[in-house]
This record gives sequence, C-alpha cells and structure tokens, in this order.
Amino acid sequence: MSERDSWPEAPSLDDPPGSEDEAAEAEVETPEPEVDTEETETEAEEPEPEAAPVADEPEAEAEAEPAAEHAAGDFVVPEGYGVLEGTPQGGRRSVGIVVSRFNGAVTGRLLEGALAELESAGVARDAITIMPVPGAFELPIAAMALAKTRRYACIVALGCVIRGDTPHFDFVAGEAASGLQLAALETGVPVAFGVLTLEGADQADDRLEKGAEAVRTGLEMADVFSQLRAAAQR
Repeated sequence: MSERDSWPEAPSLDDPPGSEDEAAEAEVETPEPEVDTEETETEAEEPEPEAAPVADEPEAEAEAEPAAEHAAGDFVVPEGYGVLEGTPQGGRRSVGIVVSRFNGAVTGRLLEGALAELESAGVARDAITIMPVPGAFELPIAAMALAKTRRYACIVALGCVIRGDTPHFDFVAGEAASGLQLAALETGVPVAFGVLTLEGADQADDRLEKGAEAVRTGLEMADVFSQLRAAAQR
C-alpha cells in the first residue's frame, strides 16, 4: 500500500463540513419556559368588565311632554313685616273694559267671563263701562283714555291675537303688551292684561279663563293701591 492510498477520503460537496454537527444540534429540543399555572388560572378566572348599558334612545314618534303653563305657586310672607295686599273685591269700585272686536268669537267669550267675575266680586252693572275697539293694536290707547278720566279703579284689556304666516302677530302682540303697560305706568291706574296670544284658534278654549283672571288681577291691584293711599294719608 502506498502512502497516497492511506490518505482519508475528501469530504463530499453535498455534505459540507459541520453539517452533521448542526443537524444534531437542531434535533435537540429547546426546553419550553415553565408557566406559572396558578397565575394563568387566576387571570383566566377574572371576568371581563361588563359594558356599560346603553341608554335607550327616545323614540322619534314619542309624544313630547307638554310644556308647563305659567301658574301661581304657594307664596308666604315671613312674619314680622308690614304687608300691603289687595283682594279682588269690587264693592263700590268702577271698572273700565276695553275689548277687541277682532277674533270676536274668542274675545266675546273672554268678555262674558270677565263680566261674570265682576258680578261675583260685587261690582254693579252701572259701575262698568265697556269700550269695544277694532283690534288688539288699539287696546292701549283706549285703556289710556279711560284711565286718564280717573273714574275707574282699574282697566281690564281683553283681546286675541293668533299667529299667522306673516310677522303681523309679533308686532301686534308686542305693541299691545307694551302699550297697555305704558298706560298703567303713565296714569297710575292698574291695567290688567287679558289678551290671548295663540299659535292657533284651537288653543283658545283652554284659555278663556283669562278674562276672569284679568278682572281678579285688576281688582286686587285697585284694592292694594287704595290701601297704599290710605296708609300714606295717616
């Protein structure tokens, strides 16, 4: 045997050096990290937070609650104070009424209620003067004219303005209110506001008590003013 025959065989190109060692290392399983089972179980047992309940959205077709009407509430004056308070009593007082002919189907019924309330309060028919005017816009000047005579303890203004398709409602209702207030301020004679301002004629039936209410307001203010004048003369 020659020296050349004793040499080791050259490695094959299909199996490069080190491939066997790498394959052996790959076959060795890498140990999986230990898992704390108690902590895992605890986390699994924790319930997921419940979602906050979603409020029911109001139905579009649900009817809106009726708006609260202006109404008198309980009122008490603390003890120990001087009080001047009138009562809606007629006695021998004279009352002037200005009433709008416009929307007469409504204002006529307001007038009926006002006259019935005056009779209940003890105001005689011959102590009542009624002045019809064309519309609500003319109520202030008529109230001013009656008040300036100084013959009436109070003036009751009755009318009805119904909203239409134009701004007419806003002008007439606003001017009637401010004009009637001006008549009272300039003369010192109470002027009670009994003018209905309606969105539609169908609202009138529920507000016809305003005529009687205006009478009670006028008589109460006339009485308290009478008491004030008497107290000032003492």
